[in-house]
Amino acid sequence: MNHDHYDDSYIADILGSVKTIALLGASLNPARPSHGVMRFLLQRGYHVIPVNPGQAGKQIHGQKVYARLADIPEPVDMVDVFRAAEFLPSIVDEAMALSPLPKVIWGQLQIRDDTAAAKAEKAGIRMVMNRCPAIEIPRLGL
Repeated sequence: MNHDHYDDSYIADILGSVKTIALLGASLNPARPSHGVMRFLLQRGYHVIPVNPGQAGKQIHGQKVYARLADIPEPVDMVDVFRAAEFLPSIVDEAMALSPLPKVIWGQLQIRDDTAAAKAEKAGIRMVMNRCPAIEIPRLGL
């Protein structure tokens, strides 16, 4: 897939079909983008599960924080990545170890690794990179 451009229908289909989102790199700090995006997604009715090893066991926006994707006790539809692009290959590997597999791995703004994306897509996981659902949802009128 060409990750330089996404059809609006591709993004809308993903955002309309996912319900449970693991937010990797969730922060307790209200100044961090992950904090605001998590709040936005929760307000839009998504079930958002924060993941951050340094905050495991605490709560962000009333949701229990887990250390790793593997620690989440329920299936997730999408992994929303707030980590540096250099971590995307290992995040794809971690997501591919889940059962069932997530439907989508979403790399936030400036998060892109085409090799990691190709690996995920080969396993049947849809990829979005260098986008933010908190921008895309209002832009698409969802």
